[in-house]
Amino acid sequence: MYRITKEFHFSASHQLFGLPEDHQCARLHGHNYVVVVELASEALNAHGFVRDYLELAPLKQYIDDELDHRHLNDVLGDDCVTAERMAKHLYDWCAARWAETAAVKISETPKTWAEYRP
Repeated sequence: MYRITKEFHFSASHQLFGLPEDHQCARLHGHNYVVVVELASEALNAHGFVRDYLELAPLKQYIDDELDHRHLNDVLGDDCVTAERMAKHLYDWCAARWAETAAVKISETPKTWAEYRP
């Protein structure tokens, strides 16, 4: 199996509701997110690629236009915008465009990662 990844960055705010009042994530806060999309294929195309990285430009455009410097609760219409749910959201977005989509990982901090992989 061949695998490629590409990393994207954006900054946004969110708030997690239903947590104890003293939980830091219950307050409105923001992150500098890192998104890694992984594509996989058993075979390479005629150019020797799983997929040309340039073809992932629409994901950068979506992140820049819809997520960067936004309040994610408003964008995603969810009271519980966790990294796990954002990974699933972006996985679904990518899988609808690229059949090779294997996983999406999201980091909110340098030490934390959430991943969606079916």
